[in-house]
Amino acid sequence: MDQIAEDLKPEKAARLLKQEVDFDLPGDGQFYCIECDRYLVDEATMAKHKSSKRHRQRVKSLREVPYSYTEAEAAGGLGIYNAVASK
Repeated sequence: MDQIAEDLKPEKAARLLKQEVDFDLPGDGQFYCIECDRYLVDEATMAKHKSSKRHRQRVKSLREVPYSYTEAEAAGGLGIYNAVASK
């Protein structure tokens, strides 16, 4: 998810959407869904994919702000913990 969030930045997204033809990829690499990190075969499959439940859920989850490095460390028990003094 972190890599996909990074790919959604405008400068990277433009480069991913305008890829050269690559015959090793499905659809020659011309039909790419950035949100799902998938290559699709043709325009019709792309339209069907965009309306699918899996794609909509992925877009919804990408709208949430990703956790920062310090938040991840704190969740793992590596952050700073200030104990509350009891009376």
